[in-house]
Amino acid sequence: MPDDRVIASKPLRQPQDNVPQSKHARDRLLEVIRAHVGCRRPVPPLSIEELRGHTAAVLEQAGMEPKYADFAAVLLNNEVWRDTVAAIPYDKRLLLLPKCLRDAKECPASFDEIGLLCEHCGRCVIDDLKSQAEQLGYAVLVAEGSPVVMSLIEAGRIEAVVGASCLSVLERVYPYMEAGAVPGIAIPLLQDGCANTSVDLEWLWEAIYQTTEDQTRRFNLDVLHRQVNDWFSREALAAAIAPQASPTEQVALDWMAKAGKRWRPFLAVCAYSALSGDHSLSRETDLRKVAIAVECFHKASLIHDDIEDGDCERYGEKTLHAEHGVPIALNVGDLLLGEGYRLLAEVDASDARKARLLLAAAEGHRNLCLGQGSELAWMRAPKPLRVTEVIDIFRMKTAPAFEVALSLGAILADSDEQVHTVLKQYSDSLGIAYQIRDDLEDLHLPGSEELLAGKRPSILPALARDTADAAPASGLQSPAFSSSRAEAAAWRLMEAYKSQAVGSLIALKNANLKGLLRRVIGKMFHDFEMMGCCNDPQVGHAQGREPSSRRSR
Repeated sequence: MPDDRVIASKPLRQPQDNVPQSKHARDRLLEVIRAHVGCRRPVPPLSIEELRGHTAAVLEQAGMEPKYADFAAVLLNNEVWRDTVAAIPYDKRLLLLPKCLRDAKECPASFDEIGLLCEHCGRCVIDDLKSQAEQLGYAVLVAEGSPVVMSLIEAGRIEAVVGASCLSVLERVYPYMEAGAVPGIAIPLLQDGCANTSVDLEWLWEAIYQTTEDQTRRFNLDVLHRQVNDWFSREALAAAIAPQASPTEQVALDWMAKAGKRWRPFLAVCAYSALSGDHSLSRETDLRKVAIAVECFHKASLIHDDIEDGDCERYGEKTLHAEHGVPIALNVGDLLLGEGYRLLAEVDASDARKARLLLAAAEGHRNLCLGQGSELAWMRAPKPLRVTEVIDIFRMKTAPAFEVALSLGAILADSDEQVHTVLKQYSDSLGIAYQIRDDLEDLHLPGSEELLAGKRPSILPALARDTADAAPASGLQSPAFSSSRAEAAAWRLMEAYKSQAVGSLIALKNANLKGLLRRVIGKMFHDFEMMGCCNDPQVGHAQGREPSSRRSR
């Protein structure tokens, strides 16, 4: 479990003017670059003149300013080398991290002639990156461009470099990398300065885990997500569930078709696709049944959750019980549970595999109810919760739905028990990170006073008490919220659990599933800007973006 200690707030470094600060803009540029390289197929190593020519073309296509040329050049060079690096075993790669990712004021590490000697204190992202990379087999150095790197290459101990650095250092190093034809992937830092900098962690994790064994590397998650969403149109649901719907089924279909991110059915499809290698979804009929069953279970839980919590709005509209009354809402929720089990029983599979599907769903259903029961018991006699207590509720209440989704997709692909052990660990961390994000979203919505007052288990009041010099004499509110320390700590805790989810994948033997699930984390959290690694993150939402409702799950 990540360290729940809270690090004192530190000032943010100034963002680099020549680095896009919007995650969306960075990802859009990377998408254009990958298409360009896929079409032109430039052969590495590229001379600086070749690199500049390709960079100008992609900036024009992306509609981005020339000031981003250096940033785009680094990404383009990465893409040219990507397949080469992916083919090199982990134990022949070097991960090179800059010491400025550390917490400059509180880092207990010492230095030797090679670089920083990490103490694994958990105060910054270097701990996670170094530990996970070493488990994969990487050699890891926390230092700037050191002569040691070239000596390792010349000695044949490493054949590729993955690293993070500021653009100025990358510019100085490039001629040496080109001259030595050294395969490498470099992730530019997002902020200027030589201390407390930040990096796009999703890109760095992707580079670290890159391998040719992963046949899903070019698998377009956005396209897959859209395909899954199409299964939940009103017409598609009616055909799958109730072609001649009764009045009760009409209400259920309307509820199922309402807005939602469809993360859980998406996860089921991802697990199946990665494990089966069936990227064209040839078993779409069965997979659609599993995906819809997953969403039936989820939407039923939301109906019951809204009733139990007394919520009157979801998806920007009335909750089901607020619109139709509690008796009808309860009945529709129960109907959706039955529909979910019916769909699983109708999958074209052996009796043994159907039994596994039904057992996984039943166990998840039971765990979810126990988690909700813990929250309801707390609501009868609210008391201040510690961070660990809130995390335990999140693990029981939110993680089971992710585990069920992944497990059902994996079972359909006939996975083994080792896969399911990893999926549980991954789901636990992913569910906790996701619920922390929900709390952060709620903080910027109307009615957040209830959240801050501790009227439901939330990470923010718990962190506020842990960050305050002393607990308030009465009530659950804390003045720490005014300084945003609790919010900043929540961001950092969310990132810690995301890293733990990524780390759980090391035990997977299936490269397709490992690679796809690592990418899924980036997609699920894409609607939040990537925050600093060692900085307390910028709180609030990205400029120009309206906060989304928690009730869009």
